[in-house]
Amino acid sequence: MDESKAGLVRRGLFGLGAVGAAVGAGLGLTTPAAVAQAVGKSRLQMIKERGRLIVGTGSTNPPWHFEDANGQLQGMDIDLARLLAKNLFDDPTKVEFVLQGSDARVPSLVTDKVDIVVQWMTVTAGRAQQVEFTIPYYREGVSLLLLSRGGKYKNFEEMKAAGASVTVGGMQNVFLNEWVGKALPQAKVDAFESPDASLQALNARRVDAYLADQSAARWLMQQTPGRFVDSGYGWMPNSYASAVKPGDPIWLNWVNTVYKEAMMGVDFDYFAASYKKWFGIELPTPKVGFPSEFA
Repeated sequence: MDESKAGLVRRGLFGLGAVGAAVGAGLGLTTPAAVAQAVGKSRLQMIKERGRLIVGTGSTNPPWHFEDANGQLQGMDIDLARLLAKNLFDDPTKVEFVLQGSDARVPSLVTDKVDIVVQWMTVTAGRAQQVEFTIPYYREGVSLLLLSRGGKYKNFEEMKAAGASVTVGGMQNVFLNEWVGKALPQAKVDAFESPDASLQALNARRVDAYLADQSAARWLMQQTPGRFVDSGYGWMPNSYASAVKPGDPIWLNWVNTVYKEAMMGVDFDYFAASYKKWFGIELPTPKVGFPSEFA
């Protein structure tokens, strides 16, 4: 990938020869903030002047981003976007959502169509060459959803002990057998054309378990209390974070500050309420005293 002008500026290689770099260092102009100011306004300042935040996200993937019965966006990603707007303007409604597919997340950032992508984006080293990730706000993985009543197995240990007697259903893709095999190498696998079809197979007891993203499994348990239960084992972890266009440390640092203080500080109640609503997870209150994240 060709090195961007912004990347060269961040590293002091664009518009500065050896003498210029030395002069800049002597004047104290080589900090990230100073370099960003030298090439123009931070996006943080531009957003404040514009009066609204523009967020790239989706609309079809609960519990992350989806529409309610009235067509209003909701979900964990939407809550985070509104938290950013609240901290920018003291008004969580001052956000414009640009709905996009997953394949548009990087292009919309690098072409300045959006200020930030908040769209269940998995952090990878490859993507980190094109965008800059915020700190993660969720650790995703796959898990097995079981029927809480009337199913053959109550938990992962029972399925593991059953070996080849277990059948796992999941949405058809080229990795399905590999993913199931990492946890249950002897299990049979049935592939279905959609998550809904996989879930129907579980409800009809044609499969013993449904392979799903752990967040989706938690959401289903929230929506139908008492019907489903998680097997108690998750694997293939990956981190979800927001992403911004490279080259603006002021904007990235500000977003990270909001996220960190939502997890550990002033906005913890808001963040914890979202985790409870969308995933059924009760977050422990951060300990008062020495910051536990540095322990």
